Formats: sequence, C-alpha cells, structure tokens
Amino acid sequence: MKHVLLFLAAVLLWPLADIAAGELKLATVFSDHMVLQRDKPVPVWGWSDPGEKITVELGGQMQSAVADADGKWQIKLAPMKASAESQTLIVRSEKPDRKAEVSDVLVGEVWLGSGQSNMAMTVNRAKDFETEQVAAKFPSIRMFKEESPASATAQAESRGKWAVCSPETVAGYSATLYFFGRELHRELNVPVGLINSSVGGTPIESWIAEEAQAKIPELKNLVEAKAKVAAAIDEATMKANYEKQLTRWKAQAEKAKKDGTKAPRRPADPVESIRRKGNSGGLFNGKISPLIPYAIRGIVWYQGEANSAPGKGSYYQYQLPLLVNDWRARWGEELPFAWVQLPNFGREGEGWSLVREAMLKTLSLRKTGMAITVDIGETKDIHPKNKQDVGGRLALWALGEVYGKTVPATSGPLPAGHEVSGDSITVTFLHADGGLVAEGGELKGFVVAGEDQQWKPAQARIVGSTVVISSSEVSKPVAVRYAWSADPDCNLFNEAGLPASPFRTDDWLVEQSAK
Repeated sequence: MKHVLLFLAAVLLWPLADIAAGELKLATVFSDHMVLQRDKPVPVWGWSDPGEKITVELGGQMQSAVADADGKWQIKLAPMKASAESQTLIVRSEKPDRKAEVSDVLVGEVWLGSGQSNMAMTVNRAKDFETEQVAAKFPSIRMFKEESPASATAQAESRGKWAVCSPETVAGYSATLYFFGRELHRELNVPVGLINSSVGGTPIESWIAEEAQAKIPELKNLVEAKAKVAAAIDEATMKANYEKQLTRWKAQAEKAKKDGTKAPRRPADPVESIRRKGNSGGLFNGKISPLIPYAIRGIVWYQGEANSAPGKGSYYQYQLPLLVNDWRARWGEELPFAWVQLPNFGREGEGWSLVREAMLKTLSLRKTGMAITVDIGETKDIHPKNKQDVGGRLALWALGEVYGKTVPATSGPLPAGHEVSGDSITVTFLHADGGLVAEGGELKGFVVAGEDQQWKPAQARIVGSTVVISSSEVSKPVAVRYAWSADPDCNLFNEAGLPASPFRTDDWLVEQSAK
C-alpha cells in the first residue's frame, strides 16, 4: 500500500516540478472556456517565483499580489455581474515576457457535482441520448471534468479542462449534473459552469479529509478498521496473484472465443482499485482539495451505494453531515448543498434504507436539500437511466431555495412529526405542496408495530397534510415505517408530482447483515 501511495504522490506532483523551474502558471481550473461565479469575490491563484509580483486583469478589473515563499500567489476579483460575453483573463508578471491568458471566459452560476458512479454516469448512458444530444446546443453551459487520481496528501493542482456544451461534447458530461445545470440555465438565463469531480464505486470516506474523520468519535472504529486493512496490504503479492488470474482469464477467453461461448469477466486489478478508491481521504486530497477555493454557488452530491453494504449503512448518518460541514469550512462559507437520496433498487439487507435515512436526517443542516428518487430507480440496475428527473429535482430545490424562484415544489413530502392516538398513528408532512396524493390508487407502503416490534401491513389515508395509519393486527401501535426497503412498493406524492421520502418513526436496531 505504501508503494501505491508514494506513486500517487509522485504522479500528482508533476505540475509543481514545472512551477519550481520558474514558470508563471495558473491553477488548471482557470483555463479556456471557464465560467466564473457571479455576485461574489472570485479568487484566482497560481504559481511563479517567490516574491514575484503578479497582476490579473479581467473585464476592466486589475488586481495584484506577490508570490509567497513557496511561489504561490492569489488575488480576488471583485464581484461581477453575469455575462455571456466572451472575455479574456490576463495574468502578467513584473518580469518581462511572462504572461498567461485564458480565453472565452463567462460569468454566471458555478456548481460542483461530486460522488460515485451515478454522478459520473455520462449523458450518452442516460435515457433518450440521441434526442438529448441533438438538443444540446447551449454554448453558455460549460463543464470541467476533474481528472486527477486519489492522493495520500492534499494536492494543490488538478487535471482537467472546460468543455463548451454542444452535440459534439455533451456525451461525456455527467448526466445528473448536465440536466441540473440545463434547468438552471433555462430558468436563470445566465451562463452555467459545472465542475464534475466523481469516481465510480467509491465510498464517502474517500471524499472526506482523513483528519476530519479522525475527530468524530462515532467514526473511530471505522477509521481504525480501514487503517488496519490498508496497513496489511501486500502490494507485491496482490500484483502477483492478479497476474496469475489474468493469465488464466486470457486462456479462458481465448477458448470461449473458439467455442463461440461467452467469455468470463476479466479480473479486476486490486492495486488499481485501491488507487481509484483512494482509501480514507484520498479522493478529497486528489480531486477536491485542488479546486478549493474556486468560487462556486453550491454543491450537489450523488453517492451512497458503496456505503450501503452490510455493517456500513449506520455510519452514514455521521459521514454525510461531516462531509457537508468540512467542505463548507474549507471553502469558508455556508455553501448550499443538496444530494440525491438513493433510488429504489433490488438490494438485500437494510443498509440501503439506513443510508436513505441518514440523507433524510442530514436535512437538519441549514441550506441543504434532497432529491427523492424512490420512484425512478430500476430494480435490477444500480445505475438508473432516468437522470433527467434526478437533475430536474435538484434544480427545483436550487431554483426555489437558493435563487428564490417560484417553483411547484422544492422537495417531495418529508415527515415532520407523528402522534399516536389509540389504534392509529398520524404523521404530519412538510412539502405537501398542493396536498398529498396517493398516486395510482390506494395509499400503500406503510407498516406499523406495537411494543413487540413486529411489523404488520397497515392501512393509510390522507387527511390534508397528514397521513393516518392503522392496522387491524396492531391494537396499540407505537411506530410506523414508510417505504422501508431498498425497492419498496409505495405511492405517496405531493400535487407537484414529487415522491415522499422513505422514513421510520422508531430508532430500533435494524439488521445490518444481508438476508
């Protein structure tokens, strides 16, 4: 493992080698076609010789700074109004013949999107790609894809480039982020910059700085367990075993080809998997740290699948708020932050539900939101293709809560309290915009239990912004659950067409292992 991490550190230090040679260099995220955040100060930074005076010009502004002892410099441009007019950012040194330019710069709204494979999933894998591709003529939407790998230490520089949205480029955009940004662009009529920093198959602990996780008592066991596993890794043995598996697979694949049968799946390189997932904090170090403090409006997050495995789901209630608070602290402001609640999917065990519950609980943080997707997943595919509605629901939250626009609703119904009365339980909901609705027939998805903690099917009826639940099998109910399974049969919505979040009123211990 030590060798893997040393390799990562060496790879990511390549830009700094050039800087040390005396080059005037901007951070990579400041590159052609970028979008800068409107209406707030905009940090611009880079590297040069220590003590060198650097001047940055844009749109009539001129700001200067002197590089520190490590050669890093940073200025802040004063807040700017949105502009779709192409501008040029000019960086000059006091030394002759040292100049850098960034062309085709717009000013508008900038959002960071991060997470695992469902955030990384591209438009060409989403539904209706051919139709979406033809329509993707939005020159004022740009996306920066962060391509740096994980790292053992926090990195200063990133890799990636900005791409102007067009039928030729949209295929490689993050689908969720694109459909989110497209709605903002249409409704706000300003340029939109989208920064995609995501990696498939990765747990949330890879995206949180390791030192931040170490401060949370509830995560102590998890952090120590991961450190123990990392310390026990023998890279040489792993590589040797992988090479043997690969040789055997090649022979099997060749035989399958001759026989006209399906070849077995190629074995995964375990060292590459470690490198990609980044262990605790590795992806934060490699893929988030270099972007700070780029001026952004807010953050959207689509992750949780990797933390729903047996024994892991209960930690997410501490991990998600930690990630939100830590990223906000590092950016130095209470950035609006929303996430996608896990959709319906055919997974066994209760880890999936626990992660969903953690996402619901984290809404207690200010300026947060959640796109509920329990109705648009796919039972047999962990990567549902309907990313249009995912992005659209995130956009409803942003337009209503962040930008103050009038929208049908900013969320699906959320439980706001419950009351036990005789043989029934009444649950009150927020975001019952226009009233609650049982879509497609009688209300379903509820179960109740008495003191014996035995769950029984329940009947439920809507009364205004509440739902009254009872069961003929439970004379004295004490708790209710709604849609408490990975792939529930449920149908509570609001009039805006947004589904209610799965929830429970109890805090009883749930089974962590797969059934």
